[in-house]
Amino acid sequence: MIRGLLAALLSVWAGTPVLAQEDPIPVEVSVRRDGEVWTAEFRFLEAAGVWAFTHSALTRVGERPWRPQSWTVETPGVRLERHGYYDVLVADDDRPVPRSVRVRFTPFPGDLLGEYDPALIFTDGSVALYSEQFDAVPLASTAAAARLPIDLSTANIPFSRTRVTFRDANGQVLNAGRRRAAVTLDDDAGTYVLFGPAQTIVTDDMAAIIDPQLPSWIRETLGRSVPDILARYAAALGPAPPPKPTIMVSWAGPTAGMTSMGGSVLPGLVVMAYEGTGVLQESPQGRAFGLWFIAHESAHFWLGNTVRYEFARDGWITEGGADLLAFRTVAAVDPGFNARGALNDLIAECVSLSRGRGIATAQERNEQRAYYACGAVFALVAEAASGRPFIAFVRDLIDTNREDGVVTRAEWLAMLDRVSDDRTLSRDIGVMLDRGAEDPKAAIASLFTRAGVAFARGEDGMPRLQ
Repeated sequence: MIRGLLAALLSVWAGTPVLAQEDPIPVEVSVRRDGEVWTAEFRFLEAAGVWAFTHSALTRVGERPWRPQSWTVETPGVRLERHGYYDVLVADDDRPVPRSVRVRFTPFPGDLLGEYDPALIFTDGSVALYSEQFDAVPLASTAAAARLPIDLSTANIPFSRTRVTFRDANGQVLNAGRRRAAVTLDDDAGTYVLFGPAQTIVTDDMAAIIDPQLPSWIRETLGRSVPDILARYAAALGPAPPPKPTIMVSWAGPTAGMTSMGGSVLPGLVVMAYEGTGVLQESPQGRAFGLWFIAHESAHFWLGNTVRYEFARDGWITEGGADLLAFRTVAAVDPGFNARGALNDLIAECVSLSRGRGIATAQERNEQRAYYACGAVFALVAEAASGRPFIAFVRDLIDTNREDGVVTRAEWLAMLDRVSDDRTLSRDIGVMLDRGAEDPKAAIASLFTRAGVAFARGEDGMPRLQ
């Protein structure tokens, strides 16, 4: 099994509306570890028929809800159910959910589709919990929950914050590089809170929490490559937004027959999870993929953090863009890296994921890979049409949209119009986003020809970079 090596890695920058600080906070949650017992005490400050958890993605393996595998509701008369895309707290006999609900849980480290892992497990017993897994919104009924779209930013419901306090009876918890007796979070920027004794390693270019049993070559690669990659990005895109980039790396062990490298990025934080016998020994391929992974996730400090997309359906802007930034940067750091072959794989993947179906709706089909693959294809078009490296196109996006921090689909396409002076390119990309293509090979070849991408079509008609 291979996960994360040019497979699905999704860093989600959701378009949930930002709430003013004076808005009411109707949910308070106390998350506590006491020995081996983990609990979440929910206090609902307003009445509601049901409460839906806004982060309810399915597991990548098996595509199942993860909370039933992890959470046990201990409050009598309350149960956890799945309605539509969401896990929902429901009371017996159609009564409103009680104002106080207690959940006992086991941290769940499984990989999710299009969402952050609920927990990172370290071999020294430390655990990092993703803060937004506890976020909930009030709804009138399970029927209302079933009608919610997968992209909540398009739902006609009042958004509300959840205030979560994390405590550990065993000691302090760590967040944003600091250890404290308790951490309380109530904004819309999710992060990880670390429980346990894991040590923080600080250099001039990063802070890192690295599993002590992680293979030594991965530790060395992180220390050697991250400063170089970040320096290249900063030189072209400006300084990374504060705080100093932090990397949190966990090791799930040498599982036989597996080569797994997965992760994501949040404001100021890159999280990674390694697993399998396939990463125990360094190899040129493993080193190259590791560098690409670091470069992809680090790119999100700019394309995803400094500026983000508006709606989840626009994930192609940040994911495909980060892929091309990573390929170009890794090729500069490691000349042996086969960027052309990796990009050709993405072109073929885009072809398979856009035939007769729009890229914008890929998340509804659990085909999030379309955002990476087709987003990279569109980035190649922008790079060639502008006559400059793609990182210069990204710098223009950042400078133009720095004030509100959002790059909309319309703004990305308008930037393409400005740098290419060919409005047919943005027009045809818009068609692929909305409807896909009857013949994606021909559609991509046409885009490449007009933009000036150097490519050739194989006997099967597949466009391949030269």
